This record gives sequence, structure tokens and C-alpha cells, in this order.
Amino acid sequence: MIDPIPVFLKKVWDKWNIKVIVLVSLFLQTVLILAAPLRKRTSKKLVSLLIWSSYLLADWAANFAIGHISNGQRNSGPCCDMDDNNNLGGGFISSVKFKLFQSSSKRDNDADLVAFWAPFLLLHLGGPDTITAFSLEDNELWLRHLFAFIVQLLATLYVLVLTLPKNNLLVPTILMFVAGIIKYLERTRALFRASLDSFRESMLKDPDPGPNYAKLMEEYTSKIEAGLPTTIEMTPEPDKESKLAATVKTGKLSDFEVVQNAYNYFKIFKGLIVELIFSFRERNESRDFFQCRTAEEALKIIELELNFIYEALYTKVVVVHNIVGYIFRFLSTASVVVAFGLFHFLDKRGLKEIDIVVTYALLGGAICLDAIALFMLIFSDWTFGAIDINNRMGKCVEWIGKIYLRCKTSSWSDNNVEYLSTPKFTRRWSESVSKFNLIDYCLRRRTYEFKHNPFRFCLDKLVDYLGGRDYVNELKYVKREKFPKKLWVLIFDELLEKSREAEDAETTKRICSARGASVFQEIDWEGKKRELYSTISETYIENVTFDESLMLWHVATELCFSKDDPDKDEDYRRFSKVLSDYMLYLLVMQANMMSAVAGIGQIRFRDTCEETKNFFIRRGVKSSNQKFTCAKTIENFFRGHVKENKQKEASKIIFGVNTEVKPVHVKGDRSKSVLFDACMLAKELDKLGDEKWKLISKVWVEMLSYAASHCRPATHAQQVSKGGQLISFVWLLMAHFGLGEQFQINEGHARAKLVVGK
Repeated sequence: MIDPIPVFLKKVWDKWNIKVIVLVSLFLQTVLILAAPLRKRTSKKLVSLLIWSSYLLADWAANFAIGHISNGQRNSGPCCDMDDNNNLGGGFISSVKFKLFQSSSKRDNDADLVAFWAPFLLLHLGGPDTITAFSLEDNELWLRHLFAFIVQLLATLYVLVLTLPKNNLLVPTILMFVAGIIKYLERTRALFRASLDSFRESMLKDPDPGPNYAKLMEEYTSKIEAGLPTTIEMTPEPDKESKLAATVKTGKLSDFEVVQNAYNYFKIFKGLIVELIFSFRERNESRDFFQCRTAEEALKIIELELNFIYEALYTKVVVVHNIVGYIFRFLSTASVVVAFGLFHFLDKRGLKEIDIVVTYALLGGAICLDAIALFMLIFSDWTFGAIDINNRMGKCVEWIGKIYLRCKTSSWSDNNVEYLSTPKFTRRWSESVSKFNLIDYCLRRRTYEFKHNPFRFCLDKLVDYLGGRDYVNELKYVKREKFPKKLWVLIFDELLEKSREAEDAETTKRICSARGASVFQEIDWEGKKRELYSTISETYIENVTFDESLMLWHVATELCFSKDDPDKDEDYRRFSKVLSDYMLYLLVMQANMMSAVAGIGQIRFRDTCEETKNFFIRRGVKSSNQKFTCAKTIENFFRGHVKENKQKEASKIIFGVNTEVKPVHVKGDRSKSVLFDACMLAKELDKLGDEKWKLISKVWVEMLSYAASHCRPATHAQQVSKGGQLISFVWLLMAHFGLGEQFQINEGHARAKLVVGK
């Protein structure tokens, strides 16, 4: 039988396999420590794909190399060599073969050096500080990771034992072994601490048995039996709210104060992720503080809080930022540095030059990675948030922190419309809002028959078969816009007003359950406008489900946006459009995040798209020519946008349809499409004239806040590693404003005492 693999390729593989794999492992560690933070700063799928690939390949490369080294050491015993003339009996991925008739010292030196490389792979399996988990689900697999640690530890020990008793590199090997164990245990513990069960456990307070009921009743009974008139009185706990309010700082906060406050609130409100209940005192303290802040200050604090959540769940920060972590990190780094020194002064006669170069690369790489990690450890939000500034050391750190934080603080563009424009490598989230538009999607989405466009037909089928349709749709149809400052001010002001109203549990519950209708209730109109407002509120918000209401208002907003003069109420008009497209993006592209409120949103969206597509075909609305070259097809498949005038033209055609008869009376209710119901809503809104955009924008803010407070908290935690979402900022802002059902607002401790009469 002919061997399909040429002999010279086998020789090359047998000579270079271990060297190449360990260097690839080092390269992947470098990529991860530098690139991993980018995933919180961008929502681009290609960046996420790069980090995900490196994350998976890093573990594979290290595991593969350890297996290869242990296999080669076992086959060679205590004497090994890695020359070009190795016996090639085996296969392509075979263990390294060694000659048995070379000098004993040379064989021992080669075996010792290969064994010295094994702990480096243990070090690599510990991973960089910047990423321990790619997703929340990885944290739940901490037990599997612990088992893998034990297996790899035994494999590395096995490699070391085979070199005894004449290992010339025993001391540096042991030092690297210690460093590798520390790094691997750091990662395992970080995964454990970030698992939701452990995260919840760390947030629980000490058990509170309450007042000693049995003792009180014994005393009460004894007094009664003694004939003494005795009563039990309940004394409420001393009110500390006035003290808390007195500590709230008014005026502008410095960058350092912003970080300190963000860290303090993170320690309290991180329990939101695991759905813990908070006390009325925590609620009022946070509420009083944020009601004294400006919209910009609140944005900075929440931005930092979400960044702390990201670091706690996806990095080693919780494990490293404590006394024990500092000690072990010092031991790990010191071990690597000492091992480097010992190897440098070692007599290297008998070692191959290429092996020496590889060893220096591994040692130098380990030291550089530790240096980068140390720099990130010192200059991090976590360091400056956790530092106590009341001592001398704290004052020094505060001075350094002010300089550092000035470079990282959020900045706004100087254009007429202010957008967040922090430099990419210092920002803490993507600073953008994703947009997905139904009309744009229907104009550009096309299905192909094999006879008309076989290439596109096969490409579509391949994407569907591989389960990549959602991924491709997001690349093709989702646009991103920089986050406008005035939009955040609008959201902040609306929620601030609601927070001031929420003085009791009933009012708070009513505010949190509102999804647009309260906007109409706040307006005091008379006559025809009052009747019109009532019709819009009842028909298109109160009497329909949230997902249907969202779809109705999205299409209606698009129709009104296309029909109106863009110069009228420019801000409210633009913000309504941004929020409309963003909410549809959440409903369609982030279905998991919106699952608690989405209902049959996916079905409704597909039916509406199908009706819209058929309507465009009947009216002859086309987005582009029917003929495509192969290259143009690929370009349009991944990029390309419908021109705005085409989208406006299509919207105006829909708006012009006669809707005197309700669609349900014509086509029944089997189809869940809302296209022409939304057209009816758009015509009702159009009757309001210039006033409609302020109202529409307020409705969208209320819908956004409703969705934010009803999403599962874990989904917000998932999004912080994907560039972040505006809805997560709204969720946390609502919690700080006391708008939520996670507070025990009317419950507090009370003290019981016996009152004995004379």
C-alpha cells in the first residue's frame, strides 16, 4: 500500500512537532492577553470570532503538546535524541523517535530540555488574566476544568519523573512547575467563583435568626404568671435614611470619585445578576445618590459597574485582587524569573542551538506575559475602585489614578450632534447602538431558485445547513450607530421623573409594568385629541401583547419617519427612529435576551416580513437589479445597504394603502402580520402633527425600560462580553433609581420589647 504522506514530511514533522506546538501555544497566549479585552469594546462578530478561535485553540495546543512530550518521553525512556535521522516507523502523528546509540550525556540533555518545556504548557493552560471564560456557560464547567487540571498535572509529573535521577534542569523545571500549578489553579478558582451558584453564595449575608422569640415569650409568660400586667410593643428600627441622604455628595464628581462610587455600587448591585432581593435602605441610598447626578455622571458610573461585572465573570480579577492572590502571583512570577536566571547560567554544551532558542522564547514569553499582566493589574479600574484613599498609600494611588482615569474617561465628539467617541483601546464598551429595520430587511432579503442563480442558491443552503443564518443576517442587515448624548439624556430624564414618583411599592410596580400607555395618561388633553390619544393607547398598547405592540410601533415609526420633513423636531424624530430600530434588533436578533417578553415575536416578525415582501412584489418595488455576477453576489451577501430613498419610497407606498377596514376583518387572524395595522397606527399618529415625535420617543423609552426590567438578569451579564447593550445600561439605571421589583421596600427590622406595668 502506498503511503500518502511523503517521507520528508514525516521527517520534518518528527523533528519540529513539539517545538512548533509549544511556540504556537505561546503565540496564542500572547494573542489572548492582548486581544481578549477587545470583545467588551466592540460588538463586531469577526473580532469575537478571532477571540473565540484563539480561546479554543490555546487549550488544544497546550494539551496536544503535553501529550506529545509525555508520549515521546515514555517511548524513549531516560535517553532521547531529536535528530534528523529518527526512526520513522509510526504514522504521521507519531511519538518522537530517538536513536539509542548516541552518547548518554547528549540523550539526557535533550530529554531534560523537553521535560523543562512541559511546565510551560501547564502555565499556558492557566491562561492569561484577561480571559478565563468566553461565555457564562464556561464558568459552569469549572468542575470539568478541575478534573482536567489533575490529569495534566499527573502527565507533567510523569514527564518530570522519567528524567530522574540525572536531570540537569531539575531546579528550574520544578520552579516552572510551581508557576504552572499556581496559574492553572487561578483559572480554575476564577471559573468557580464566577459560576452563578458560587456568585450567588458569595453575595449572601450571614444568617439572621431575628429576635430571640422563644426567650421573649418565656419572659412574657413568667411575667403574666406572676400577675404583672405585661404587653409586647414593637419599636421600629431607628431611621437611618436621613443620615444616608446627608452623605450624598452634590455637585460634579471627579473621575476618581466616579470609579470609587461605581465600585461600591457594584459590590451591592452585582446581586441583580443572580436575582437577589435588596433592602429598602439600599434602594433609598442608591436612589438618593443617582437623583443628585447628571445624566453624564450616571452613564460613567453604570459604564464602570458593567465593566466590573465583566471582569468578575470573565477574567481572573476576583482571584488576583486580594492578599492571597498577590502572594501567589508574586510566587509565580518570581519562579519564572529565577528559572530564567538558572537556565541562562547553565552549561549548555550538548544542547542544540534551536532548542536553546525555543527555551529562551518560552522563558522570555512567560516573563513578558507576566509583566503585561502586572501592568494591567496595577492600572485597572478595579485597583482604583477598591483602594482606600484615607491612608498615605491611598493618597499616592489616588494621584496616579487621576492621571490614568483621565485617559480612560468617556469622551464626546465635538460635532453638532454629540456622540460617545472614546478611543477604541480605552473604552469600556462598544459605545454604539445596533439597528435593525424591517422595511430595509424586506427590501434586501431575497430567495433564489437554482435555475436563476445557482451560486447564491447553494450559498444560502450551505449557510442554513451549517446553522449560520442568524450570524449571517446580523452581518448583513444590522447597522450600528454611535451613541448620541442627547438620547441618553432623554432616557435619563424620563426615568428620573418616574423615580421621583416611585415613593411606595404600588406606584413602583405600576411604573415598571407600564409599556407605553402611561405616556398618554400623563397628557391632559380635551376634545378630539383626548379621544384620539385614548384610541391609540387602548388599541395599539394596552389591548395587545408587548411583542405585537413593539412591531406595530416599529413599522408605524418607520412610516411616519419616511413621510415627514426631516427638519421637524429633529432630535425627537431621530431618537424615535434609533430606539425603534434598536428594539426590533433586540426582538429579532437577541431573541434569547428578550425571551421573557417576546411572546410569539419571531412568528409575528416572519409573517409581517412575508406580507411586506409580497406587497412589494405586487407593487413592483425592487431594491436592485436581478442580475448578479459571482463576485457581486458575495459582496451583497455580506455587505450592502438599500439606499435611503428606496426605503422611503417603499414606506410611502405602504402608508398610501387604504386602511378604512381593519385587516382582521378582511384576512382573519391566522396570519400574525401587523403590517397594515401599523399603517393604521401611523395614520392616527400623523393626525397629531408636529407633536407626535415627542410622544413617540417617550413611548419607545417606556417600552425600552419595560423590556430592560423584565429581561432575565443573566442575559445582561452575557452581553457585557459582547460589546454591551443600551438595554443593560437602562436595566442598571432603573435599579439605581429604585425602579424594580427586587426591593423589599416596605419591609424592615423591628425590635420587640416587654412593657411591664406597675
